[in-house]
Amino acid sequence: MNQYLALKQCQQKEYADFPMFFAFTDAGFIEGMKKLGLEETDTDKIVSIGNGGYCRKADVDKLYCMAEKHRTELAEAMLGERFAEQALTYELSNHEYNYTLDVTDALQALGLTEEEIKNNPTLLRALEKAKSRQGDPF
Repeated sequence: MNQYLALKQCQQKEYADFPMFFAFTDAGFIEGMKKLGLEETDTDKIVSIGNGGYCRKADVDKLYCMAEKHRTELAEAMLGERFAEQALTYELSNHEYNYTLDVTDALQALGLTEEEIKNNPTLLRALEKAKSRQGDPF
């Protein structure tokens, strides 16, 4: 199995299982509060995490720790050329590199910059291999 996809799925499951909700309507907010075991008036017990997301104030540090753990897991895994190639191949495809020939969005999805790629021979090789795997759209 693709190691990058396995990590991505594992991390997505952790986010899905975390006690938080996203609401864009009043009804969605009330439903989200119930999901957290709170009344809709218990707004003093939650915090906005941005983009319509909320979690309990008591859980916000756990959320930030989980996000940092995910960044660290990805950064450590990217040290391996095979993993890096799989990740870059996936993200280049996901961000339509074969049409745009622009790596920027794919690199951002992986928390990387072009400068970091240029200064890391392993990542540079992985990027070149990943680019060569992208099909010609024409």
